[in-house]
Amino acid sequence: MTSRLLQRSLGSPDYDGIRQALRDDTSTPVISVRGLEVRVAVLPLFTHDGRQAVRVSSTEPLTHVLVGVDSASGTDVTLLVPEVDAPRELTLECRDDAGVVGTAQVTVTPQRKWSVFVVHHSHLDIGYTDPQGTVLRHHLDYLDAALRLAEETASWPDDAKFRWTVESSMPALKWLDARPKEMVDSFAALARAGVIEVTALPFQLHTEACSTEELYRQLRFTARLERQYGFATRSAMHTDVPGAVVGLVDALSSAGVRYLAAAHNWAGRSVPYLHGGDKLTRPFRWRAPSGNEIIVWFTDTPHGMAYMEGNTVGLTDSYALADDLLPRYLSALATRGYPYGPGTFGWQGPDAPKEPYELDVLHLRVQGAHADNAGPSIVPASIARRWNEQWAYPRLRSAVNSDFFEHVEERYHDRLAVHEGDWTDWWADGLGSGARPLGYVRRAQSALRVAETLHTIAGVDATEQIDAAYDKVALFNEHTWGAANPWEDAEEAGDSGGLQWTRKSSGAYSAQDDAADLLHAATRRFAAALSESGTEGGALASFAVFNPGTWTRTDIVRAFLPRDVVGVDVPIALVDSRTGRTLPHHEEFVDPVDWPTRPIGRHVHAVVPDVAGFGYARVDVVPGESQAPEPVELDLSGVIENEFYRVAYDVREGYLSSIFDKRAGRELVNGDAAAGFGQYVYDQYATAPHFNHLSGHVGAHDRTLLGDRAIGRHATITEAKRTAVGEKLVVELSGKGVDWIRTTIELYHGVPRLDLTYQLAKQGTPAKEAVFLAFPFAAGRSTAWELTGGVGGPDVPRVPGSAEYMLPIRHWIAFEDPELTVAWATLEAPLVQLGTIHMPYAPFPPTLDQEDGTVYSWALNNIWDTNFPAQQQGETTFRYAVTSEAGVQGRRLGAAAASGLCEPFVGALITDSPDVSETYVSVDHPDVLVTSLGWDGVRLQSLAAEPVEVRVSMPGQQTVEVRLPACGVAVVRGTRQ
Repeated sequence: MTSRLLQRSLGSPDYDGIRQALRDDTSTPVISVRGLEVRVAVLPLFTHDGRQAVRVSSTEPLTHVLVGVDSASGTDVTLLVPEVDAPRELTLECRDDAGVVGTAQVTVTPQRKWSVFVVHHSHLDIGYTDPQGTVLRHHLDYLDAALRLAEETASWPDDAKFRWTVESSMPALKWLDARPKEMVDSFAALARAGVIEVTALPFQLHTEACSTEELYRQLRFTARLERQYGFATRSAMHTDVPGAVVGLVDALSSAGVRYLAAAHNWAGRSVPYLHGGDKLTRPFRWRAPSGNEIIVWFTDTPHGMAYMEGNTVGLTDSYALADDLLPRYLSALATRGYPYGPGTFGWQGPDAPKEPYELDVLHLRVQGAHADNAGPSIVPASIARRWNEQWAYPRLRSAVNSDFFEHVEERYHDRLAVHEGDWTDWWADGLGSGARPLGYVRRAQSALRVAETLHTIAGVDATEQIDAAYDKVALFNEHTWGAANPWEDAEEAGDSGGLQWTRKSSGAYSAQDDAADLLHAATRRFAAALSESGTEGGALASFAVFNPGTWTRTDIVRAFLPRDVVGVDVPIALVDSRTGRTLPHHEEFVDPVDWPTRPIGRHVHAVVPDVAGFGYARVDVVPGESQAPEPVELDLSGVIENEFYRVAYDVREGYLSSIFDKRAGRELVNGDAAAGFGQYVYDQYATAPHFNHLSGHVGAHDRTLLGDRAIGRHATITEAKRTAVGEKLVVELSGKGVDWIRTTIELYHGVPRLDLTYQLAKQGTPAKEAVFLAFPFAAGRSTAWELTGGVGGPDVPRVPGSAEYMLPIRHWIAFEDPELTVAWATLEAPLVQLGTIHMPYAPFPPTLDQEDGTVYSWALNNIWDTNFPAQQQGETTFRYAVTSEAGVQGRRLGAAAASGLCEPFVGALITDSPDVSETYVSVDHPDVLVTSLGWDGVRLQSLAAEPVEVRVSMPGQQTVEVRLPACGVAVVRGTRQ
């Protein structure tokens, strides 16, 4: 009794049920008498002597006769008929010992002659099934096994030889560095011969979490493999993650990669078929705005357990099971939009129309077992060998990934549909489950660009260290963010959630530390190089204030003046050496009584005007007549202002009630919006935690599962002051899900930007929750936003089936109308929802009326039940910026807002007096950004929707003219000093 009582969990679907659904959906009941049922399937199976197959199954053993053609006995039989080129009617008789049980007319129809490329690989989850180190060691063992299996099958027919595709290159790179020469030589020879293929991505990435430079750097090993081992990297695989950024096309193209096999683990959380996915044919040509293209094959769960569709049809199990299921699968592909019907996988099914698959060639992934991180097996190759002996078609080829694409490109290239734009990831919401470490990673991405630039200017090649730090950043952005059951804390297998998240999050913190170390070192080296070029001056000290953004701007600099350079009791003034003007400044002392563990001195804050992009201005520290003025306490009315904005905070309601643009004479806040500007919104969901894949089984067609919505309350102004550099307001609130919320609002004199900082003391809870910060602008819908490697917008093409209810951006969103452009930027939190807050369960219905001008920053959540952290806690910081200007394009203002937020001025302490200013690189097109200076050159990125010509100028070097494609990137050589 007990065994019948117990049921499987809601985790992975049951293969037996899926397979039976395929059998039922691809066969027709033709006889039904006295509880006996006979079903018939006409299948794309052809013998070498020119006959095709009809499969007959019965619930009891019978003799099945296609009258005048063929007969066989059993419950499942294959009857062969001469190949037809038009429908042919035949009579089926089914007999038992007593005689004819029943008869039926069967129509035998022409069938496709398929070529099936069976691509054997292992999906790399760095974690999930085991702690990360265990998983990686296993994958190195798999490569040992792949060499042995390749040798074992070397004499087999070519189509049946064991072939292995290394889905993620990281294990291959580690393996090549950890094996003896003879094994490495054997591996390289097999790779050159096309028996083993190393694909381009180092691991499976949340590409939307990557910066553009990071994405390109993660492909740098491809040149090493070709140079050192003599084989090219021709294709990439993108597995488990349902979507990828538009910048991936250009990044892969730059590495010489033309093909991408994507397999999207649908798992019920994404509904692409409801958002244009029915128009996404396979394969297709994915085109970037630059004009670069790659050919893409993709598989999602409705096509058969995503990246395990070959396992689903028996190619890991046995020849008999594959012989039963694979022809049915091919028949379903040829006749139905999806091979499996609604509900087959235990969650929402593909109930939208879709045209059947139209080609006669198929890319079919297979793994050595029914699991992630499964090793290689000889079974698929053995099945291919026996299959091709038995059947002429379908023809099975044990293939590497690029084999399929070369076949398709040669025969079908011009028939393939072309799709453009971002392929927005349906799983990007998982980024909100690790908000604090993600914030550290995003800060590191910005710091690394500046660190490399300053090292290069100082004449130091820091490429190796910068690359290593980027690798840590990317490893955090790898798609495995937790164990199969992340709430558990075992030491091994899928319950090792505590161990896995400890290692994962520590990588983010380590990456940020490395970036900070590199920036710290770069600043000192830059200062030393300037000091060496300078002459002794009359100043007590000087700062080279460096602007790491592309364009000239006025902004705040924060620099530290040590006590041993200038005594803290010595009054100082700051002088702009370019003009001789004194710059108002604010000082914050580090008192040894309060901070004995920190360097003693004073932090100096000043607004420095008109610092050229990728250049510095020298600010001299000279004796002052008196100490810097103390801050002036403002009244508690909640109002601060500068030349550009007047900002008012409503203490009673707990949000900014007004941001008034003085230049435009216009209010930026929509006062009639559902949420206040900067308001804390906390949602709780009526779903249970700690059930594997529960969120993939939950449907939400209305707001029923929205258990509670709360906002920040009891606001108190704790600080309101004016200093020599600007005005600041600090407000503390209480709210559900947190111990406290601290909002800091800052305006600086001469800086046309509002800075907002939110600090949350997050309480940990496994209950399903989400935190939003609302930003309702008095504007129409947003017109542009920054993506990794591109710019999106409501009228910019996207790949059909992309996620629509949320948007993962890099840093900025812009709103434009004829009178004013407004830009909003985020540093730590990339997830936004535009106009409303959606339920986080498919099909993701809205919970508020649409307001086109409102941005909801989806700061954090824990709505996933597997693969992502089950809860998060601790002090977490989110920074934002707002700016506005008339007559400027949204892309340009968005980039400016992000630069002020993410690329702060660097104050380098120098001991001598170099030139008053210097610019190290400049460009003459307003849509072209200099992202960094490296030892290899000047790195450029275009925001323009069309190709542009830009001139790049560097001191002492010839101006270089560069043509950049739309949203393209380039490297201009010649920055080494």
